[in-house]
Amino acid sequence: AGTALIALNEFIHKKRSWLFGHLAYDLKNEIEDLHSANPDGIQFPDLYFFEPEVLIKFDDRSMEIEAEDPHAVWNEINEMQEVEKIPAGPTRIEQRFSRKEYIETIQRLKQHILRGDCYEINFCQEFFGEIKIDPVQVYQKLASLSPNPFSAFYRLDDKWLICASPERFLRRKGRELISQPIKGTSRRVITDAKEDLLSRAFLENSEKDRSENVMVVDLVRNDLSKVCEEASVKVDELFGIYSFPQVHQMISTVSGTVKEELPFADIIRACFPMGSMTGAPKKKVMELIEKYERTRRGIFSGAVGYIDPNGDFDLNVVIRSIMYNAATDYLSIQAGSGITFYSEPEKEWEECMMKMEAMKRVVSGEWGVESGE
Repeated sequence: AGTALIALNEFIHKKRSWLFGHLAYDLKNEIEDLHSANPDGIQFPDLYFFEPEVLIKFDDRSMEIEAEDPHAVWNEINEMQEVEKIPAGPTRIEQRFSRKEYIETIQRLKQHILRGDCYEINFCQEFFGEIKIDPVQVYQKLASLSPNPFSAFYRLDDKWLICASPERFLRRKGRELISQPIKGTSRRVITDAKEDLLSRAFLENSEKDRSENVMVVDLVRNDLSKVCEEASVKVDELFGIYSFPQVHQMISTVSGTVKEELPFADIIRACFPMGSMTGAPKKKVMELIEKYERTRRGIFSGAVGYIDPNGDFDLNVVIRSIMYNAATDYLSIQAGSGITFYSEPEKEWEECMMKMEAMKRVVSGEWGVESGE
């Protein structure tokens, strides 16, 4: 068994400071008796947290700089020049599954559901290519096109995460633990307010999406109950509909009172990977994910966030993201959806394509992805 989470607990206890970092999806192999053998073109480690030399906290009214010399940091910020924009060139992105192969895989997963192996499974596919990008410019473009509450711009050596996530995995504030899983997506129609309202109403009343959402809520309740006081876990909001620049989403909120003095690693062991990106029962669907997906997820469907000096933390779900390895110019974008017995494979393919739209637009040039019929 790995010891990354034990080492992280010791690091948190020793520092008692602001820490930033990530948990990659394949940390599952330390939490459960699982393995990962699929290729990984980005190569983020399974876990990494660091103490920053400079911390800048700001909102729309104020900014606070924590550093050895805050004035020097402020002066450096003011002297920064806008980077000259790199002209966009043609971009060729490949896909791990043709449309036909994807649909056949969804049909096989539905057979697993019919046999009772699982109830719901989140299945993802990778789009990839060898491309030179400027990560800063790509992030600025993505943040402008698709601003989201749990976005992140994160670099570890030559590995970059450009993330426009709308989803919170887990937040601890004092004794309160809160998770906000997303299951259920419909398209925004910005050019037609009436059609946009119809799309929102369709999602709100969709039995399929409600059934997916409630399954994940039950999974999250079960996870939180392992680390929360008895009878404290509750559903604060079920089937909430929230609108983002590209899509409407169905989001539920689950909370509980965490047991006193419970370390960060114990909470993560109980709840990670998040139910919205796995399915139920969690261990079985992670085995099926490994079998049917063709690449490692890596940092995708993991979490990025912070731990504060009091031990409180806030972590997102790494979705709607561009991953980039600058040493190899390997660019990766993954997208997926929740599969249940009632899923229509063609519509699941369309949902993946819809989730990819913002990332497609910010990567230079036309994609040229073929349907692969």
